[in-house]
Amino acid sequence: MSELTVPGAAPGVPVKRELNSERFAGLAQRHGALAVLAVVVIAASLIWPTFSNGDNLAGIAVHSFYPVIIALGMTFVIVSGGIDLSVGSVFALGGVLAAYASQWGPVAAIGLPLAVCAVFGLVQGTIIAKTGMAPFIVTLAGLLGARGLLLAVTTEGSKTYLFPAGDGFVRLAQGKLFGISYPVYAAVLLAVLAAVLLQRTKYGQALFAVGGNEDAAALMGLPVARIKILTYTLCGLLAGLAGVLNAAWTGSGVTIIGVGDELNAIAAVVIGGTLLVGGAGGISGTVCGVLLLGVIQNVINQIGSLTSSVQSVVSGAFLVVVVVAQTYLSKARRLR
Repeated sequence: MSELTVPGAAPGVPVKRELNSERFAGLAQRHGALAVLAVVVIAASLIWPTFSNGDNLAGIAVHSFYPVIIALGMTFVIVSGGIDLSVGSVFALGGVLAAYASQWGPVAAIGLPLAVCAVFGLVQGTIIAKTGMAPFIVTLAGLLGARGLLLAVTTEGSKTYLFPAGDGFVRLAQGKLFGISYPVYAAVLLAVLAAVLLQRTKYGQALFAVGGNEDAAALMGLPVARIKILTYTLCGLLAGLAGVLNAAWTGSGVTIIGVGDELNAIAAVVIGGTLLVGGAGGISGTVCGVLLLGVIQNVINQIGSLTSSVQSVVSGAFLVVVVVAQTYLSKARRLR
């Protein structure tokens, strides 16, 4: 790159421009979601004074806690070069199992769903890693399997399991500190731990290597199969935990939730700068992506006159724009 020159130009100018362009593309890809989030929040606060009041912002935060937790697991999977379409169903399954097991105490209400959801991820990861099957197919089967188990537990959806009256776990989940529900703090803590795991551990570095070039990672001696299995297990565990916390927050396990949440999680991860091809991404971008989707939905609600179909079109169009921008920035970085 240091040998690039332009006839008639001062020495070093082309190199400097190339470096600046590459740096800008990298910053835009990694932190674009944060910049857009800030712009949208400022604009919405100026246009709709009710947007920036404490109750509305707290509402955005509390409705974003479980999408954040689901998206954390999805970030790990996509960084590895995979995809997990089962997280929405696993999330719903975790919530129903938590409410169902609450009759045996809080330990069972937490332990049973986490164990089952982790096993779902473990099985999917093992199949993907050992057989080489496409993650799309395996996790699509997992989506159907988790939803089927969910219907079996609830007798084809006819039963709704409630936590016992006065359950301590429910009281904790519905409690607040400084006007913010405790599950929001749990999501923040998990995001910090996920960021440390991804950026500061050998596992995280190996995950980037596997997502960047699986064959090269294997030649380096990395345990590719073990990393994939661990990643899908972690994703299932986090989806189940999101379901547990959401069920405790609402006080019940609901069968109809989680439909489409896998697509929302993928959208948030991509908006946050994680490449669908794997090998690049970060947790902070994912959190910004989830919040940005939540803020946009809240802005649409502020407008009030848009039908649900128009809301879907607006959200879909926004996602397409972001994906196109991410693709362009990624190509721009590779070309330099």
